[in-house]
Amino acid sequence: MVAHHPFFIYKHAIRHTRIMFIDKAKIWVKAGDGGNGCMSFRREKFIPKGGPDGGDGGKGGSVYFHAVEDLDTLMDFAGKHHWRAQNGQGGSGNNKHGANGQDLIIKVPPGTLIYDAELELPLKDLNEIGMKVCICRGGRGGKGNKAFATSTNQTPRYAEPGKKGQERNLRLELKLIADVGIVGLPNAGKSTLIARCSAARPKIADYPFTTLEPVLGIVELSDYRRFVMADIPGLIEGSHKGAGLGIEFLKHIERTRIIVHILDIMPTVGSDPIGNYRAIRSELEQYSKKLAQKEEVIVANKIDLDPDGKIVEDLKKKLKKTVYPISAITGKRVKELTEILWQKVKGAKAGK
Repeated sequence: MVAHHPFFIYKHAIRHTRIMFIDKAKIWVKAGDGGNGCMSFRREKFIPKGGPDGGDGGKGGSVYFHAVEDLDTLMDFAGKHHWRAQNGQGGSGNNKHGANGQDLIIKVPPGTLIYDAELELPLKDLNEIGMKVCICRGGRGGKGNKAFATSTNQTPRYAEPGKKGQERNLRLELKLIADVGIVGLPNAGKSTLIARCSAARPKIADYPFTTLEPVLGIVELSDYRRFVMADIPGLIEGSHKGAGLGIEFLKHIERTRIIVHILDIMPTVGSDPIGNYRAIRSELEQYSKKLAQKEEVIVANKIDLDPDGKIVEDLKKKLKKTVYPISAITGKRVKELTEILWQKVKGAKAGK
């Protein structure tokens, strides 16, 4: 019986989520060292005085980060904190050049920010699919003694060592990229809405914080139109200071073009929808002024519980803002809402 208590399920889900969704990581990366140059002299039959023939060392591999489409978490870095590119091979006799080290290409989800952990210096924001950046360059290969032969020094007896590859301690941070971000109190209907609009299947239940990680869904419309919607875990008062789960996920709303603020018109806890709206707006403003200035679409959910529409009309009068009434559970007016969101997303993209 205890195992089915909502709080037990909530704690179990958090443990599970920490494994599945990871948006922060600290790693050490090192480019490959250059191979050493070779000191060698030509030794062949009937050639008593062969000259130097030591080849150069190969270049060390560099470290690149590449934003790819099929990743949406930094989970690959949870158990691996050291990443090395291949060293260059040393040169050899007969003027043979050492093989270059293979580059290390680290794949990350789009939206990954790369920081130098020691300097707290932002290095790159991989905010588009396909973006690629070199973070550490491989060391140059050393010259073999053949390269130092001159008319006055025909038998150089030294070669150059390879240069060390660059290394860095990095901090990675993921901010999901979506066109539309859904915010609101826990149990306002965010997960139900994204499940209704897209193929995403977030966990839905009748107790708070059932969504413990951001969920992305692609909303498909007619004529091959589409946009990406993100269900952000429920915010509560004090989220910007660390209360509840909000502090971990507020940053994911920063990349969205449009904010959908979903209100439960008949909250089960007996709170006031207007007060709930203002509380969430306050959290957004205190977290980031830029975030609070994003275009907002206010959605009144659960109109199936308000058949005469009086609650929604009262909500509109008090807020003095445009409110779009829907029922996420029945799908009523959801299609109209997605068309409105598409037009707003289209306008936001055009005005970048």
